[in-house]
Amino acid sequence: MSRVSTCFWFDRDAEAAATLYTTLIPNSRIVSILRHGEGAPMPAGHAHVVDFELDGVPYRALNGGPMYKLNEAASISASCETQSEIDRLWDALTADGGRELACGWLVDRFGLTWQIIPSRLNEWMSNPAAAARVVGAFMPMMRLDIATLEAAARG
Repeated sequence: MSRVSTCFWFDRDAEAAATLYTTLIPNSRIVSILRHGEGAPMPAGHAHVVDFELDGVPYRALNGGPMYKLNEAASISASCETQSEIDRLWDALTADGGRELACGWLVDRFGLTWQIIPSRLNEWMSNPAAAARVVGAFMPMMRLDIATLEAAARG
């Protein structure tokens, strides 16, 4: 098991966020939940720290209160093989108060930023002849469209 993980600070919704994320990403699970006891700043039984894995990558979600807010400076990047996978993640993560950002980025209802991208994006971007066309195609997009980006890469 890795001794290094990313920790996301939530106000009160760490468990709900981790539960959603682990249901959306294959090969994911909640590893452990440390709950508050009596006399804690949050109600007894409420999650304090949630350790979880997304596709085997470890993360930690902390309910730390309202002092700090998640922002776009850090994001989870999910590489998708198909348009239906992009659509499934996009729809689920923007539901119930999430919001779309440009170029395949979104902020979910908990405030965590995601990049939902085609798995071939790095391949297209590493081809100097195709990169400018691909960038030109995805810049006006919110949700990325694989067919449009493939066509741009082909020229």
